[in-house]
Amino acid sequence: MQHNDRPARPHISLRQLELFACVARNESYSRAAGELHLTQPAVSVQIRNLEDSVGTPLLEYVGRRLYLTDAGRELYSAASSVLETLDRFAMLVADLKGLKQGRLRLSAVTTAKYFMPRLLGVFCARYPGVDAELKVGTRAEVIARLEHNADDLCVMGRPPQAMNVVTEAFLDNELVVIARDDHPLAGRRRIALGRLVEEPFLMREAGSGTRMALEALLAASDLQARTRMEFASNEAIKQAVLGGLGVAVVSRHALAADAHDSGITELDVAHFPLRRHWYVVHPAEKRLSVVAQEFLRFLREQAPSAESPPT
Repeated sequence: MQHNDRPARPHISLRQLELFACVARNESYSRAAGELHLTQPAVSVQIRNLEDSVGTPLLEYVGRRLYLTDAGRELYSAASSVLETLDRFAMLVADLKGLKQGRLRLSAVTTAKYFMPRLLGVFCARYPGVDAELKVGTRAEVIARLEHNADDLCVMGRPPQAMNVVTEAFLDNELVVIARDDHPLAGRRRIALGRLVEEPFLMREAGSGTRMALEALLAASDLQARTRMEFASNEAIKQAVLGGLGVAVVSRHALAADAHDSGITELDVAHFPLRRHWYVVHPAEKRLSVVAQEFLRFLREQAPSAESPPT
């Protein structure tokens, strides 16, 4: 008689895996509860039951921050793989039936909020069976989500160079210099960079793609901007410009909604507009779901102006 020496599997339900993966991804019971539309105590009870089944702690607090234990990291990796495989299978079945159903998880940097909701709305109208989710954050937040494989696709203006990712340009992204309508430089032609940097600058946060593009341009001419204030959003920057606090560089997409009567003018500066692109990004080893592949095809169809090829 052959004996099976394999350890007995713990009794873990699919729902427990979903709850645990959500807590691990958010590094918070309360944020996971909000995302799942549950109470925090209900989530905590399920995690305790899961730890009892496994027989070892999966999460622990160090100070006020929640961390995965060694066992928790292994289970999170396994849970993510299982849930992604099941999602992909469900979408494949729907595709075989001639339907487009399933989940689409996207994240995008803050400036992309000026066009991504519109594109996503058109896509969801075409495929009403798709349950779409869009997370908007800073570039650092989107890269963190990319590292944790939290989304199907990420949208940003400057893909990370040190990560093994697939990037595809899908839309032009022009960076322009703005000032208040009555600024001394308003109306002047071909303002030199050396003159521009004499003005106080209103900058995006460190790590922002817009800021890095500006700093690279100035460094090439051995120039440096005089940063007066830093902001985490384009809306705050535009309000500061209107307040006469300085000039700023923003994506032209951020001006589209109020370009005509906003009190803000685009300055005519040498080397501007900086012509860049918006990219859709995902980990190189990621197997895209049917819905994610369809959304990629949709982006190519809706926004064909980007010239750089996929990398």
